[in-house]
Amino acid sequence: MTSIKEQAAISRLLSFLQEWDNAGKVARNHILNNFIQTNQGKTSPELEQEFSQGASLFLVRLITCLRITYMTGSCLEKLLKSIGIFLSAVGSNRYLIEFLEVGGVLTLLEILGLEKIKEEDKKESIKLLQLIANSGRKYKELICESYGVRSIAEFLAISKSEETQEEVQVLLDSLVHGNPKYQNQVYKGLIALLPCASPKAQQLSLQTLKTAQSIIGTTHPSIVDCVLKVLGTMHLEVQYEAIELIKDLVNYDVRQSLLRGLVALLIPSVKEMSKLQPKILTDSPILQLTTHLPVFLQQAAAAKTIGVLARRDLSTAEEMLHMRVVHSLMAAMGNTDHSNSQRLASLTLEVSPRRWGLRGGGAGASGHGHGHAAPPTRRLQFFVQTFPVVEEHVRKSMGEELYQLFLIHGEDLYMKIDSIQADILTANEVNVAKVLELYGVANSSSSVVLDPGDLNQMTYITHFVEAKAQKDEEAESKE
Repeated sequence: MTSIKEQAAISRLLSFLQEWDNAGKVARNHILNNFIQTNQGKTSPELEQEFSQGASLFLVRLITCLRITYMTGSCLEKLLKSIGIFLSAVGSNRYLIEFLEVGGVLTLLEILGLEKIKEEDKKESIKLLQLIANSGRKYKELICESYGVRSIAEFLAISKSEETQEEVQVLLDSLVHGNPKYQNQVYKGLIALLPCASPKAQQLSLQTLKTAQSIIGTTHPSIVDCVLKVLGTMHLEVQYEAIELIKDLVNYDVRQSLLRGLVALLIPSVKEMSKLQPKILTDSPILQLTTHLPVFLQQAAAAKTIGVLARRDLSTAEEMLHMRVVHSLMAAMGNTDHSNSQRLASLTLEVSPRRWGLRGGGAGASGHGHGHAAPPTRRLQFFVQTFPVVEEHVRKSMGEELYQLFLIHGEDLYMKIDSIQADILTANEVNVAKVLELYGVANSSSSVVLDPGDLNQMTYITHFVEAKAQKDEEAESKE
């Protein structure tokens, strides 16, 4: 037999449940407020004690109310918070199963796609999905099997609240960890987000992709084009995350296509530029600049990224030399329509003996400059030091006057050159790759990376090239 105390507790529970059943919208809103304030952070046993071992009876009512009213948005945020108290309670596995058995996941995902629902309500839905995902692998799989990745990714792309978008990122990050069956699905969903119009969504997707890439270990072919297109953004925080991801991607099987894509961006394609030509006759200069801007932003970002990659790894710099990166950088330096492209391309190409320690430049000969060793991370510049023939080709192509300006003014060169000098840069025909291949310097994709100790060998090659050129000139003069 139950004690008088237990009977009183059961009576209070039945009275509370009857009050909920008979309450209207305002009264239920009041009940939910009181429940949230008094039960936040309680464990499962504490909730059972609060409801006289009948907490599930109230949870069932909350779930039923949610399923009936979620399309109207009535008390939705408080309903979701109240259900969250049950699902987040320590030892709440029983509550979680009860929620899932009646289609709780599908309801939460549907909420994300409803236009009339407020952003705050959708944020609470995301938080509940986080709780479910964090409960274990089988629950992550349940979300993915319910087409959850697509719904979540689409919501991230259209959300107007950065705080909510950050909550979505936490959920996607959870779904990519400890979910081997569907981690590729999450990975592809993140790639699909990259072309979206929301800079915050792009930034968060790139951050999560960096994590996902290390977990999955293989790449999807579409990631190269998607990441390269993101470089056309005006938002530096997005560009930064794209470059960080590219730094990782060069270690995977997309390395060659990624590097070639970066070099190609330095010279916008004829197709990209020609489709904008008809506008030039009618549009204002400001509109023209706006139309061309994404292409030029990509060009500038590509120059910056190439510099970052080359400084990190000699083999990467060597591979790009075989892709005619010097020619492309010089062409970008001649783009008078976008000074940032000129500046970043110049910085990446710069071969100043004073700055990078080239042979014959004093500091470079001894390996010191202003009391410090030449920066070991300046990989592209170090490669120029290793192959002085590159410097020779740049000098010949520019002409002595422009080359001296380049040495002296590096970063500010774009402010010093005139239109003729810009045309010289744009129309350059430098082909270092041809020279390297002609004299047996293999592409790094099939060769051993050179150590600084191999400089003598490279000096010999350069000397051989220069000696042959001198011999040819003498032969011509005799004729």
